[in-house]
Amino acid sequence: MNGKKNTRGTVWTPGETVIAGIGQGFVLTTPIQLSVMTARLANGKKAVKAKLLSEATKNSDDFPPLDISSSVLREIQRSMRSVISSGRGTARKYELNGYGLAGKTGTVQVKRISKAEREEGIIDNIDRRWKDRDHALFVGYAPYDKPKYAISVIVEHGGSGSSMAAPIARDILQFALERHDT
Repeated sequence: MNGKKNTRGTVWTPGETVIAGIGQGFVLTTPIQLSVMTARLANGKKAVKAKLLSEATKNSDDFPPLDISSSVLREIQRSMRSVISSGRGTARKYELNGYGLAGKTGTVQVKRISKAEREEGIIDNIDRRWKDRDHALFVGYAPYDKPKYAISVIVEHGGSGSSMAAPIARDILQFALERHDT
């Protein structure tokens, strides 16, 4: 919390803690960090070390498990599955053919729509200049019942995670599973 004071000269407020809990404010993360987090949730707490590989290898790194109860982990996994499988899920249109997909959509606010913009008739993200549009985000893993792959997709200024990032993730996972499923 002192990081904000050291870098911006202002103190951290309780409200910033609340919005950090939903990934807003001063939260910074990379696609690799998001993929590693998703892989850990998918595989039941075991840590993974992200690597770029030309062929499959055994991972011999030993990491401690996540400090989360099994019941909470199962609920997170079920919730991520329902994002795809539920009739009300935000990515319900993007199920994998022959495999179960679990995921989470997200929209990263770049800039709020100001009162002046609203008065000009700008009321939706698509009405904005490209550089002011929200970023689209999706993290996921597949197959749901026996995870093999984790993914994160960020589409800068793409708008909604469910409409832009989720279909890209689905297509990449579908390709990987069909090509490497044994």
